[in-house]
Amino acid sequence: MSNFSEGWNQKMKILVILAHPDDPEFFCGGTLARWALQGHEIVYALLTSGDKGTDDPNQDPSLLARIREEEQRAAARVIGVSRVEFLHQPDGFLFPTEALRKDVVRLIRKEKPDILVGSDPLNYYPPGDTRVNHPDHRAAGQIVLDACYPAAGSPVYFPELLAEGLAPHSVKELWMSIPDRENLEVDVTDTWKIKLEALHCHRTQIGDPQAFDQRMLARHTSDSTDENPRYTERFRRIRFQ
Repeated sequence: MSNFSEGWNQKMKILVILAHPDDPEFFCGGTLARWALQGHEIVYALLTSGDKGTDDPNQDPSLLARIREEEQRAAARVIGVSRVEFLHQPDGFLFPTEALRKDVVRLIRKEKPDILVGSDPLNYYPPGDTRVNHPDHRAAGQIVLDACYPAAGSPVYFPELLAEGLAPHSVKELWMSIPDRENLEVDVTDTWKIKLEALHCHRTQIGDPQAFDQRMLARHTSDSTDENPRYTERFRRIRFQ
């Protein structure tokens, strides 16, 4: 069992803003499950509904989006998430526009999280040299960064939101998942099974469940074994002063 402590002396509200259904569980599901077990409140906001998450040219995108939203809600229940929101942006075409930054600023001011979780926009090449990072993951991270600071906490950014009753709000911490350069690893060995159970809810995405489990269980740290595995998730953690 890990002796790592986040150093939080109270229950936190955690807002997770990522690109697609299944991103929360793949990127940081073990950590999110850890926080839920600790009693923190977690809310998901997915920028898209994942309507391009298929290789079948005959798949109806609107139907797939509805399926993937339900898959995400089911996975969130496994993790212990209190609520899931969707911003219904087009899958595959996220860009850090002013309009979308405003939408995310609105969301941050509405939810008033202590902790904001996103994805690192600098991660172009995941470890392993076998793939590149999805452009939506990078764009979503940039949108979250730009909304978090300085816009969400400043009254002079999007002052029209004040008329909606949304006062500026500054988060205490920013946790960027799948980082290009991490400054923190969280041991999630104790919650890896919860992560896998949640990922099984994403049936349209994982393929054969047994083969999927074999791949995921093999992702233990290099200093552990199949018989005694240890699993971690990496972050770039920013604690605002």
